[in-house]
Amino acid sequence: MSIAREGPVPDPAAARPASRTPSGLFPAGPPTRPTYREPHPVTGAGVASGGGAAAAWLLLFGLLGTDVVGYAWWTVVAGLLAWATALVLVRYGDRGVATGVAIVTAGGWSIAAAVVAVRWATSGDWPLW
Repeated sequence: MSIAREGPVPDPAAARPASRTPSGLFPAGPPTRPTYREPHPVTGAGVASGGGAAAAWLLLFGLLGTDVVGYAWWTVVAGLLAWATALVLVRYGDRGVATGVAIVTAGGWSIAAAVVAVRWATSGDWPLW
């Protein structure tokens, strides 16, 4: 006994869509857009090494001053040089190290400002000029 069909037999491939978007579970080839990666990503070790280098730099320059005036001006000069180095590192080098340098330099300038403020408050005379 056979079952008679009327009309043409439908093609199963025609029932499926022409193209399917892959789910992403199994990669179907290279990504559609390029993936850019940083050559020097910011890491904790980079920030710590930049901070340590800046702390040593500010300490060495601060020790050149024999009084509050000398300490304050040497710290300002050392901080400007350190920030210039941090700007170069941001552009051409390791941004993590530049971040550590900038953070510690700002802290060093804050300490120098506090020393100047305490001297000014105790003596009543502006110590920087």
